[in-house]
Amino acid sequence: MSRDMFLTPAQLSARWGGAVSVRTLANWRSVGKGPRYVKIGGRVRYRLSDVEAYEKARSVRSTSQYEGDTFKEA
Repeated sequence: MSRDMFLTPAQLSARWGGAVSVRTLANWRSVGKGPRYVKIGGRVRYRLSDVEAYEKARSVRSTSQYEGDTFKEA
């Protein structure tokens, strides 16, 4: 059985150095953007493995690969 860590929205915001606020994370959830999350007892939690997958998917080698919220194939 996998034992994954879970992050609160505040912990995720802190992980990203405050570059994305807790309020922005809430907005992203409402429009289906950002990393996957789970609701446990009405509370939002981000599985660390989902956060890491999201970060990996957004990594780029050059600013020319990034256009707003989309990435071009290198």
